[in-house]
Amino acid sequence: MKNMFDKLIRRIIEETPVGGWLPDKLYLSLQYRCRMGRKLRLDDPQTFNEKIQWLKIHDRNPLYPTLVDKVAVKQWAAEKIGEEYIIPTLAVWDSVEQIDLNALPERFVLKCTHDSGSAVICTDKASFDLEAAKRKLAARLALDYGRKFREWPYISVPRRIIAERFLDSARNDKGDARNDLSDYKFFCFGGKPELLFIATERNNPDDETRFDFFDADFRHIDVRNGHPNADVPPQKPEGFELMKKLAATLSEGIPFIRVDFYEADGKVYFGEMTLYHWSGLRPFEPESYDLDFGKMIKLP
Repeated sequence: MKNMFDKLIRRIIEETPVGGWLPDKLYLSLQYRCRMGRKLRLDDPQTFNEKIQWLKIHDRNPLYPTLVDKVAVKQWAAEKIGEEYIIPTLAVWDSVEQIDLNALPERFVLKCTHDSGSAVICTDKASFDLEAAKRKLAARLALDYGRKFREWPYISVPRRIIAERFLDSARNDKGDARNDLSDYKFFCFGGKPELLFIATERNNPDDETRFDFFDADFRHIDVRNGHPNADVPPQKPEGFELMKKLAATLSEGIPFIRVDFYEADGKVYFGEMTLYHWSGLRPFEPESYDLDFGKMIKLP
């Protein structure tokens, strides 16, 4: 009987158009049951993922659309922490037809301003497949990202394409540049960075992306969330303490937000801010960390 009920829920989720007739609370409850395999407790949320769903519905801070807009957040962050930590913007376009390769350097990054996961990286303009990039970006521009998981701040963000400077990755012991640039993602609770995970192997076609969690003192945490751990835990970045300081400034007054940084050419750069990590729909392994991390979110 339970399997039949779960299949019905999955069918409703898959066949309901994004932004369809289901109200947010019901839609999120069904999504949570479908993806997490258990009931969503919105009246008494305890775990990290439950509280993320609660925040989607109840925390309507008018600042949030600015924080998730990849163009607007740069100006906001520059005013908070300084222009020197902001990745330079090369261009902003309203459509893929406006993308002008002649206006870009040999290496650059393209991404949509209203979503997550749409980045296209160019390391050699001579071999860059512009048409493939346009197809990917056009598909993402057509996606109503904010309605997909009822992440309301994204709904009002203008759908544009931003071109950014390519950041050189760290160099290995031989002085050769590595292909991947580590991404340092800090979990901040009420302005206090308590955790981070480091994303590695994101651009390695022969391997899966790796996530490794650490506490605020950079002690490795034996937990997995969406991706496996690296075979060898990543090393502490040189700018770790600076990243924590900047993350605290940027996350002040927000119950939970993830603040991302890069370290390139000996400098720390602000990446982006994410209010709903994995949209609150990815389990932690062991499951006990869902509750442990959830205790850090103090709901307003």
